Amino acid sequence: MTNRTLMVSIFTLALIASITGIAGVLTLSLVPGSRVLAQAVITGEWKGSLAKKDDSKINLNFEMRRNTDSDKWGEHTIGHTFEFSELGLTREQVLKGGPVTFRFTREAGTIEGEGNFQNEKGSGTYRFTPNSGFVSAMKSRGFDFEKESNSKHESRLEERLFTAAILNVTTHLADDLLSANFGQLDVGDLFKAAIFKIDSAFMREMKATGFPNLSFNDLVKARIFHIDANFVRQAAQMGFGKEGFQSLVKMSIFKVTPEFVAEVRDAGLNDISVQDVVKLRIFHIDGDFIRKAKADGVPLEVQQLVKRKMGVQRSSRRVI
Repeated sequence: MTNRTLMVSIFTLALIASITGIAGVLTLSLVPGSRVLAQAVITGEWKGSLAKKDDSKINLNFEMRRNTDSDKWGEHTIGHTFEFSELGLTREQVLKGGPVTFRFTREAGTIEGEGNFQNEKGSGTYRFTPNSGFVSAMKSRGFDFEKESNSKHESRLEERLFTAAILNVTTHLADDLLSANFGQLDVGDLFKAAIFKIDSAFMREMKATGFPNLSFNDLVKARIFHIDANFVRQAAQMGFGKEGFQSLVKMSIFKVTPEFVAEVRDAGLNDISVQDVVKLRIFHIDGDFIRKAKADGVPLEVQQLVKRKMGVQRSSRRVI
């Protein structure tokens, strides 16, 4: 497993795990005889800074903590990048420093915060007020935010609503996913759709490229590994147009590019499969290595080149 694969796996699991936590003080009241949310306020702490990849946006991290004796989760953080206009803040406020307040309302509820910025770093407290109407609207569409699981990691209703507000999960998103006939989806799938930007348009795009039967989770993988219509077209141009979806995933993980495929073919490897090219990437076998191996009489076969590469590595270790 490559570092990238491991990081993506950890990231995907962390996204789901991050839903399980709660911050600060919780006040909860339920309608008698019903699990419909009547009033629940979550408070906690936030930290913020300019987004690393785009400093015209701001990244806020909301810390969550469970404090009851039975819960041993400790602290968790949900982070998200926002447009300044979404929060009622400006970039100048972050750069200048000083006291700030922000507020944004989503279908799932309203988040209000206050605090200070200094040296482009901010911190303070927040307050989340859920929207009980969102729960019933989603339930009518088959997405039950009140549903509990048998997992001890299951989040509470208020936590799920808080996450929905952070990610801006909407009834429009739910309707769009349902229109795409993805099959049975749950609240966790809504979160993944919001995080990875999965919608019916992306499904149609991938279907048009020759993958009509991709599942919802396949489309999540496609987003994680940056597989879109353009990537599929590139694979076809490389001669791998009839490969399955999992082959595309491998090509993305190991950075199989048109330039690399052209390079190894120019070096003499003409009849190669996706599996062959992936092996070349894994063992760092490029055009120069192939040409040198050929000059030494090594047959132009992927497995022979791999053996040669492994032999070179062993020789290097003996010299050391």
